[in-house]
Amino acid sequence: MNSSSPDNKKRVGTRRLSAFGRIERIHPLLMLLYVGLLGVTVLFVILVASYLQTRALHPMGARPFPRFFALSTVLLLLSSATLRPATRHYRKDRLDKMARALGLTMLLGIGFVLAQLAGWRELLLNGYPLRSVAASSYVYLLSSLHAAHLLGGLLGLSYFYLRTRHAASDGVRMLVFIRNPYRRL
Repeated sequence: MNSSSPDNKKRVGTRRLSAFGRIERIHPLLMLLYVGLLGVTVLFVILVASYLQTRALHPMGARPFPRFFALSTVLLLLSSATLRPATRHYRKDRLDKMARALGLTMLLGIGFVLAQLAGWRELLLNGYPLRSVAASSYVYLLSSLHAAHLLGGLLGLSYFYLRTRHAASDGVRMLVFIRNPYRRL
């Protein structure tokens, strides 16, 4: 092997980090977020798999699935789409636009929770009370956990919304808000 090759010169003084080395460089709060998201994902995957198995063993009948659950899915996807630009606005020091994106995301999240409630009502009207069929109980459980998860997210989002509105009202506060590395995380 030729020690003067261009590839060897690029590697002098640098060392590739192992997977554990990269993990150790992640901020603890970000790691907590990742672990929390992983836990919630596993919970929902297990519940959906249990629902599908229960539904296969105990069919719910030919009644239609509530339309409001489809609407809530659309609202959830839209809220994800409106939240994404908030990060971009933060990086470009546009707190007014960031606050607008956060506010719109919160409104869509509230719409999601209301659509879940309407979906429960529709289930009841279609003859599926909470304890009627095992599969319908899973639908209620999944829906309520999803709504509770979203309500927790709305609490955090409203905190950031209020902090952003407060920081945007004063130039000095805005500068401190934007340049604080803890807030950047």
